[in-house]
Amino acid sequence: MNEPLTPGISAIQQDRQVCLVCNMDSSISENPEICPCCHSDIAPRIKRSQQKTWALLITAMIFIIPANVYPITYLLKNSTLYPDTIYSGLITLIRNDQEGIALIVFIASILVPIFKILALAFIALTVHFRWQLNPKKQFIAFSIVEWVGRWSILDLFVISIMVAVFDKGSLVSVYPGIAATSFTIVVITTLFAAESFDTRLIWDSNNNAK
Repeated sequence: MNEPLTPGISAIQQDRQVCLVCNMDSSISENPEICPCCHSDIAPRIKRSQQKTWALLITAMIFIIPANVYPITYLLKNSTLYPDTIYSGLITLIRNDQEGIALIVFIASILVPIFKILALAFIALTVHFRWQLNPKKQFIAFSIVEWVGRWSILDLFVISIMVAVFDKGSLVSVYPGIAATSFTIVVITTLFAAESFDTRLIWDSNNNAK
């Protein structure tokens, strides 16, 4: 039976690694690539975690620009197309005395994606440059960002509902614009960026810098 790990010291420093399939810990030096329990591939940390995270984050940074600049929906009324960006949609909601819905759309479509990109980028930079910040607070911040970021997909449901309600072949129809595709890419890439980031690197960067 393996001895318990010493608190305050990373598993790598204690020559231990955990299998992500069966959760069995083993020696890094004795079992460098194969789990002795389930024979799955094993590694002390997720391979190329930082590179994957940065690639996805940069993609999100690129596509968040057209997501906010180009029309997210087109309203077809009397054979005339009326484009709506996220911002113009917010203004329309406010003018129609729908401040509550406007606030939800603002948070889900603008604040959450931008905040998630900035937060993930900051944590990734902290790990890369080994800045001496509280690892527990960084992990809590990452967990919050990961949970809140999933709500940014709410705007896509709003578009889907609008298309389903209005697109009945009548005088009024709603079509998704290029920003809807860009926004979808932003949501997906930020979700995968959070999933690909190995949070154990937060503690490694602090321990290695000591």
